[in-house]
Amino acid sequence: MFAAVLWGTVGVTTKSLYALADTNPLSVGFFRLALSAPALLITCWLALGARMFAVARRDLSAVLAIGAMMALYQACYFAAIPRVGVTVATLITLCVAPVIVALLSVPLMRERPTPLVGLALACALVGTALLINVEFTGASQADALVGVLLALGSATAYAILALCSRFLANRYHPLQPIAIGFTVGAALLFGLSEAWPGGLVMRYPTIGWLHLLYLGLVPTALGYFVFLAGMRTTPATVATIATLVEPLTSALLAWLLFDERLGSSGWLGAALLLGAMAMLYRNGRR
Repeated sequence: MFAAVLWGTVGVTTKSLYALADTNPLSVGFFRLALSAPALLITCWLALGARMFAVARRDLSAVLAIGAMMALYQACYFAAIPRVGVTVATLITLCVAPVIVALLSVPLMRERPTPLVGLALACALVGTALLINVEFTGASQADALVGVLLALGSATAYAILALCSRFLANRYHPLQPIAIGFTVGAALLFGLSEAWPGGLVMRYPTIGWLHLLYLGLVPTALGYFVFLAGMRTTPATVATIATLVEPLTSALLAWLLFDERLGSSGWLGAALLLGAMAMLYRNGRR
């Protein structure tokens, strides 16, 4: 739950950073991964030594996919925030991702869908539609739709990342694919900076660099380390349900700091998304 609270601060920190500097989603995503990667690599080296780089050839594509999807997840999520706000971007990304995982598990993992999974999908789709209809302050309907599509892209990338992590889970130390993946993701974002409008933004005020340092070290490196440590003694279902604290934290901080309000339609959409997650966890436990 502490890890989820840390992750819940990412959205408001990013929105605050946008107000401090003329930056872009690629730059924020790059520095978040680039500043967290050394901490994770050092931690993984202390745990495994030279074995941290021992990756079988058959698993190399999955490890590289973790890096690529992490980069895409970061870029889409940070691009969605200025268009639809912290609360909506976080809710769509976190709540739609498990539904996508459940659907992709059918062809990839040969898992048979249950009626509960179908109901969860319906709730997630209706919930997302209700969030699309939320009035976004200072954003046109077209811009808001782009923001929602970006959040859905972020959710898809996060879902693929989760599937790749599950594929590697029984073969490697939990820190190993994350440490390598974050490094690969940072390298990919750096390589894309030449083609990205505005390129990689390097000029930030001191408080802006502190925001980036916080994003890299606290909710990313420390957050994932704390979560993995908690997973050692906590059942997976309980740990995953505990991460529902993340969207709650994001919504609360966005309300307190930026006066973001969902309204009755938005709250109903949020409730349906959270309900879809609860149904998937119930289905998985069964």
